[in-house]
Amino acid sequence: MASLKDLRVRIASVQSTKKITSAMKMVAASKLRRAQDAAEAARPYAERMERMLSNLAGSTSAGGPPMLAGTGKNDVHLVVVMTANRGLCGGFNSNIVRQARGLIRELLDQGKTVKILCVGRKGRDNLRRDYRNLIVDTVTEFGRKTVQFSEADVVATKITDMFKAGEFDVATMVYARFKSAMSQTPTRQQIVPFPVPAKESAASAVYNYEPGDNEILASLLPRNLAIQVFRALLENAASEQGAKMTAMDSATRNATDMINGLTMKYNRTRQAQITKELIEIISGAEAI
Repeated sequence: MASLKDLRVRIASVQSTKKITSAMKMVAASKLRRAQDAAEAARPYAERMERMLSNLAGSTSAGGPPMLAGTGKNDVHLVVVMTANRGLCGGFNSNIVRQARGLIRELLDQGKTVKILCVGRKGRDNLRRDYRNLIVDTVTEFGRKTVQFSEADVVATKITDMFKAGEFDVATMVYARFKSAMSQTPTRQQIVPFPVPAKESAASAVYNYEPGDNEILASLLPRNLAIQVFRALLENAASEQGAKMTAMDSATRNATDMINGLTMKYNRTRQAQITKELIEIISGAEAI
């Protein structure tokens, strides 16, 4: 049975941990609001950009820029796995990695060649256990204070350069879409080539573009890639803070329960020790 000193040390240790988790919860809560506002503000622009490009791509003639038409093959896939650089955020990182693992297994089972670009240390640390040879690069310099568009542009430029060099045929991004502090949805999104929706049978307006469709697409597709990467980073940032706030709140409550249990055990042990000492004193007095 643990001694009173051991119990006191353990209670003090759990109390210190509780102070840390409580402070981390408050920090995450303060960061969450800003991250959530940034993610929600980026959604309309990214969605309208996709919608506009979809309309333009749907009306263009066969072919088009490489980022729209693709390479004509579907053999080599680039999986862009976006996670956080740090842990202590519940199942946020593991859920994204699980989604990425599922996609990688599906592609490998189909006989495809897979390459992995990790954006975030946690994704790299988890995936290199099984797919070390598939990881081609890792980006960790982002979101030190807030996510900047220049950081997303670096990732988008890296993807664009790889595509121009013929290193892959299709690129898919895996990240967490923010819904609430309690819920983040792991999401797959194809980013290269740009996915063109099926044409609707209903009549739609016809637009003439100046300059031509292909010139506009060649200019906007790389920008759209950077915008989609930026949006994903913002969604991840909000999801990370929401998951961290929830995890630290749960840890704080668990620490409180543990302190209560240890305190009760300490009091019972102390009471038993006092009773034992009283019995010894009384027994000694009666013996005299």
